[in-house]
Amino acid sequence: MTISALFRTSRRPAATGGGFDRRLIAPMILGSVLNPINSAMLAVALIPIGQDFGAPPSEVAWLITGLYLATAVGQPVIGRLVDSFGPRLLYLSGTALVGVAGLIGVLAPHLWVLIVSRILLGFGTSAAYPASMFLLRSESDRTGLRSPGGVLAALSISNQVVSVLGPPLGGLLIGAGGWHLIFAVNVPLSVGCLVLGWLFLPRAAALGGSLAAARSERIDVAGMALFAATLTAFMLFLMEPQLSRWWLLVLCAAFGAAFAVRELRIASPFLDLRVLAGNPPLLATYGRQFLAFITSYAFLFGFSQWLEEGRSLSPSAAGLILLPMSAAAIAVTAATGRHTEVRGKLLVGSLVQIAGCALLLLVGPQTPIGWLVVIGAVIGVPQGLNGLANQNALYAQADPTRMGSAAGLLRTFMYLGALAASAANAAFYRDGATTDGLHGLAWLLVSVAAVFLVATVADRSLRRVGRTGPAR
Repeated sequence: MTISALFRTSRRPAATGGGFDRRLIAPMILGSVLNPINSAMLAVALIPIGQDFGAPPSEVAWLITGLYLATAVGQPVIGRLVDSFGPRLLYLSGTALVGVAGLIGVLAPHLWVLIVSRILLGFGTSAAYPASMFLLRSESDRTGLRSPGGVLAALSISNQVVSVLGPPLGGLLIGAGGWHLIFAVNVPLSVGCLVLGWLFLPRAAALGGSLAAARSERIDVAGMALFAATLTAFMLFLMEPQLSRWWLLVLCAAFGAAFAVRELRIASPFLDLRVLAGNPPLLATYGRQFLAFITSYAFLFGFSQWLEEGRSLSPSAAGLILLPMSAAAIAVTAATGRHTEVRGKLLVGSLVQIAGCALLLLVGPQTPIGWLVVIGAVIGVPQGLNGLANQNALYAQADPTRMGSAAGLLRTFMYLGALAASAANAAFYRDGATTDGLHGLAWLLVSVAAVFLVATVADRSLRRVGRTGPAR
C-alpha cells in the first residue's frame, strides 16, 4: 500500500465541498510524534545517563516518570483548551516549549535539571495530538468526510514507527555524541513544527463553527487543578506502590472526591462525568488503552534494558535488535489502516500480544540474536494493531464538541499504562535487568495481555464501530 493510498478517504456530498486539507498532515504528524520519540529514545539512554551522573536507578527512573506524569496531566487539560481556543495557539506554544526543554536537557549540569527538562517536554508535547484530533473532526464537518481512516492510520503509523525507531535512533545518537544528543534533537524538531504550524494550521477565526459551542462555556480552571492533583497523587503512588506510601492514595481519594463533586455541580465542567459515565464504550476504550500500553512499554523498556545488562549488548546493538518491531508495526498498520472496523484488529492484536510476551520466557544470556529479533517482530504486530484500533474507536465514540479533551484523555490512559509498566520494571529489576527478572516480568505481561483479550471479547459495542466498510 502506498502512502497516497492511506490518505484516500470516503466522502459524502457536503455543502462546503472540497477534500481533506492535506497541508495539515505534515504539522499533525510531526507534532504528534514528539512525545513517543522522546519516550522511546530514552530506553537505551538510562544506563549511560546514570553512569554519567553517578545516580542510582531509582533516581534515573524519574526521567521516565517525570515525562509520563506531565503528559498524563497535560494531554486532557490542553485538549480542553484546544476545544475552546482552537489548535493553532496551543500547538505553537507546546512545540516551542519542546525546543526550550531540549536546550535545557543539553546543558543540564546534574540529573535533577535533566528531569525538569523531561517534565517540560511532557507538557510541551501534550498539545499536538489533541490538536490533530480536533482538526480531523473539524475537517470532517467541513468536507462531509465519513471517516478519515487514512489520516488516522497515518497518525498511528507515525507514532508506532517512532516508538520503535526511537531505541535504535537513540543508540546511534549516543554512539555519535553521547546521551546529550537525544535532547538536542528536539530543537530542530521544534523548529520544524513551528514553521509548519505557522504556515498551515487554521486560525481560530476560520474555525468559528467548530469552536462556538466550547467557547460559550467557561474554562473550569478549578476542575483542571483538582484533576491534576488527583492524577499526580495516583501516579506518584504507582511509581513505588508500597504500603508505606498509603498517604498518596488518601490524597488521591480526597482530591478525586472533590473533583467529582465539582464536576457534577457546575454547568461547564472540565470533564463532564455524567456524559462520560453514560458512554460505556468510550470508557472501555480508555481501559483497553491502559492495558495495551502496560505491555507495550514494559516490553520496550524491560527488554531493551535486559539486552544491555542481561545479554551484554551495547546501546546501539540493543536498539538495532528492536528494529523489526518497527517493520512489523508499519506493515500491519499500512495493511489495515484504511479499514475502520476495530474488533478484528483488537482480537488479533491481543492474541499475538499474549504469544509475544510468552516468548520472553524462553530467552536467556545465550539466546541467539536471531531469536531475539523474531521476538521483537512478533511484538510489533499488536503495537501496530491495538493503538490504531483504540484511536479509531475513540473517534467514533467521543463527543465531537469535546474531541480534543477526549483524545487527550486517551493519551492519559496510555501514559498511566506506561507508568504502571515503569513500576513493574522497577519491581522485577531490583537487582538489575537479570534474566530471572525478565521472566518474572514476562509472566505479568502475559496476565495483562490476557485481561486485554477478555475485555475485547466482552465489549459487544465494538461490533458496531467501523462496520460501514473501508475508508478509501
